[in-house]
Amino acid sequence: MPRPCRRIARRASRSCVERRRPFRTRACAGRWSIAGRRLEPCAIVGIMTSKKTYTRPDTVLAVAGRDPDNNFGIVNPPVYHASTILSPTMEKFENRIPFEGFGYGRNGTPTQKALEDAVAAIEGAHRSIAVQSGLGAVTGAIVGFLKAGDHMLLTDNAYGPARRFANTTLKNFGVETTYFDPMLGPDAFAKLMRPNTKVVYLEAPGSQTFEVQDVDAIAAVAKKGGATVMIDNTWATPLYFKPFDHGCDISIHAGTKYIVGHSDAMMGIISCATRPLFEVCKTACQSFGFHAAPDDCYLALRGLRTMSVRLKHHEKSGIHIANWLKTRPEVDKVLHPALPDCPGHENWKKQFKGASGLFSFTLRDGYSKNALAAMLDGMDIFGMGASWGGYESLLIPAHP
Repeated sequence: MPRPCRRIARRASRSCVERRRPFRTRACAGRWSIAGRRLEPCAIVGIMTSKKTYTRPDTVLAVAGRDPDNNFGIVNPPVYHASTILSPTMEKFENRIPFEGFGYGRNGTPTQKALEDAVAAIEGAHRSIAVQSGLGAVTGAIVGFLKAGDHMLLTDNAYGPARRFANTTLKNFGVETTYFDPMLGPDAFAKLMRPNTKVVYLEAPGSQTFEVQDVDAIAAVAKKGGATVMIDNTWATPLYFKPFDHGCDISIHAGTKYIVGHSDAMMGIISCATRPLFEVCKTACQSFGFHAAPDDCYLALRGLRTMSVRLKHHEKSGIHIANWLKTRPEVDKVLHPALPDCPGHENWKKQFKGASGLFSFTLRDGYSKNALAAMLDGMDIFGMGASWGGYESLLIPAHP
């Protein structure tokens, strides 16, 4: 008599235990089981491959970027450590197709490509590019579209290092940057456009002050003027905001945050709407030697699989704490896009599908720096660290 199957198997984030019940079938480790007897593999294994097209976000996160058929059935893409990659013939060595396949480790490995394919699938991009950090994604996206004499419009609530890059490196390269109020309407924004405005850079919501600009309206004006529209989509992730559905050309992520999700890897992602945009960004990244390490790509892929589950809890906890802070007498304003009194809340309701866990609040006048330090230093669960998007709770002083 065959021994009954007592193995626990996980599939599609659910577990099952085989039991000896006559005529009942249940999926277990890719096989059908009847009364504890394992039969031949069934078609359910099809969900483990990247060869089909899926539309549900949770399903895309679970299957995109994986190809077990070409990896000995292994569920997760393996980590390829590589510098030298051999070509079988001189003809193939001399006729490599730009940006396709694998010719040198710095330009990408199958591990990096798996991450890029997965992010592109969930974001709806033509292709994505993985680089070494979020700031690498910001700078790698921008530099390919600007030259000396060009002009960039940059939202005034952008990520601090993005501003620093504009004020130093781009300025030294002869590129002029104008900062604009994120709450400008399309008519006022149109007056800032110039014939040499080549890039319009958005961030919604903005860093620290959390205004949510009207991406649709600003992107439409920018595109009419011939500018490339970029947006930092780190806060919302591709799950809660789809940049290409709102007129953007390029989406930028500090993958260190919600994509990695575990505070243990640096990662940047540039997603491009079209092939020409991708080629410009990829050329710039290769020219500057930007590259995402294979181990970090593996960790980012691991984090991506659970991003939907984590974001739901981030959203719930963030809104709960934001509402609690509004009841505190010490607090002046709570800047959370999901709250009705946050600047741009109506834009958030119209264009976003949810909220992540990052927000800010201001204190009423009369509290000294020493009092603020006493509050922050006395935190137990909340730590002070210059990041977010991981599993731990953080609270830092900010001076936008």
